[in-house]
Amino acid sequence: MEPKKTSAIFFAVLAALLFGISSPVSKLLLAEISPTMMAALLYLGAGLGMCAVRLFSRTQGSEVKEARITQKDFPYVLAMIVLDIAAPVFLMVGLALSSAAHASLLGNFEIVATSLIALLIFKESIGKRLWAALALITLASIILSVEDLSNFTLSLGSIFVLLSCICWGFENNCTRKLSIKDPMDIVIIKGLGSGMGALALALLLKEGFSSIGYSLCALLLGFVAYGLSIFFYVRAQRELGAARTSAYYALAPFIGVGLSFGIFREIPTPSFLIALGVMIAGAYLASSEDHEHLHEHPALTHEHRHSHKDHHHNHPHPDSFDGEHSHIHTHKPLAHCHHHTPDIHHGHIH
Repeated sequence: MEPKKTSAIFFAVLAALLFGISSPVSKLLLAEISPTMMAALLYLGAGLGMCAVRLFSRTQGSEVKEARITQKDFPYVLAMIVLDIAAPVFLMVGLALSSAAHASLLGNFEIVATSLIALLIFKESIGKRLWAALALITLASIILSVEDLSNFTLSLGSIFVLLSCICWGFENNCTRKLSIKDPMDIVIIKGLGSGMGALALALLLKEGFSSIGYSLCALLLGFVAYGLSIFFYVRAQRELGAARTSAYYALAPFIGVGLSFGIFREIPTPSFLIALGVMIAGAYLASSEDHEHLHEHPALTHEHRHSHKDHHHNHPHPDSFDGEHSHIHTHKPLAHCHHHTPDIHHGHIH
């Protein structure tokens, strides 16, 4: 497996681990914070936290130059912000009306939504192996869902959680179109834009602030479970595409369910352990996908962070610079055969 793909898989799994803690911890904080205000604090925590990280990186001189978001990206930025206002509000309402484990479990629907939108609207290719991985992930959700059929009904809380998954499915694909840009910029814009939007909505609904302690906990949770998670998710999308990144991100709901068992003193059921095994099988299929064929690259001019150690960046530099950098560059038409995923250079139709 190529090093860049290996690191992208690591980023996707790390993003899932960080986001997995959000549902059970949010459920605890919702005892004192209203749903819309909770959504606002989570995204504000993400934006403010990443602003602090950016300032620290600049003082240390360790920041690598990335491509900046431009006016051409505005439609995707606007859609991303609007969807990121709606999705967490729906999720927090769903969490308030159902258990944390139930909401975490239903979060798996985001994978299906992201993949189908990537396929049908953005024409991202999905191979047989990835389809099998998605099928196993869905099967794992069904196993857990049917375990207690008397309680697992399509309740009002479930509907709100599913609505959040659909919003995030669209949002993941909008973010995919921005993934060549600076991921820290994306998180800051997401966090501050969506956080301020949700805050305005919360104040409009006359939802007041909670205690300082609970509010600070919500901001910290937002930085870790949303800010850092989104940052790593965007880094993974650069190399894996939206559908494949969401397949690895499928670990997040199971992490949330597992934590819910511990926090709320619930005992893991046999069906949970079976579903976890099915999930591992799905993750293996996604990670071991071997996609290689002769494909053509048309001429393309764009800007993003890159190095000259891959198949696609062989343009010369007067100073022979060879590290990671960002600048506008042109790819000449090229036809070749190698292992690849639907990253920013491989959006061809199959």
